[in-house]
Amino acid sequence: MKEFNSFGAFARHLERLAIEGPVVKHFAADKAAEEIQKTAQGMIGDYQDAVGPYVAWEELADRTKSERVAAGYSDNDPGYRSGAMRKSIERKVEGGEAVVGSNDQDLVWFDLGTTKQPPRPVLGPAAIHSKRRVQEIIGATVFAWLAGRGWRRPRLKP
Repeated sequence: MKEFNSFGAFARHLERLAIEGPVVKHFAADKAAEEIQKTAQGMIGDYQDAVGPYVAWEELADRTKSERVAAGYSDNDPGYRSGAMRKSIERKVEGGEAVVGSNDQDLVWFDLGTTKQPPRPVLGPAAIHSKRRVQEIIGATVFAWLAGRGWRRPRLKP
């Protein structure tokens, strides 16, 4: 832990914290959003169990599997064809707030379902699955920042 040999040194430390604060918040929000983004991208193509308020993914219909094979794709990787939907999941960070989402209408239909397709939620479950890791990222970053250590590379558990 950082020690101070005078009130002046402590005051300078507090001043540095105040100046760095917005940058640290942005950094932590970006790293947390990156974790959720990667988790969401990794979910596409693999059946998911129910989590929180989100339902488990139903098996693809036999007709869908046949259509996928006819189009040159694997028969049973829900949501994954060319990789475009996976790649469409992005993050945006402004200040200390982050958003993870997609502008791909196919992902909206996939996530929420349609009259012909059951919902296969991605973004909400990704946030739930990432919760522990996001807490570690934010906690380690803030602790390193307050302690005067390298917060851009906080010590995280493997």
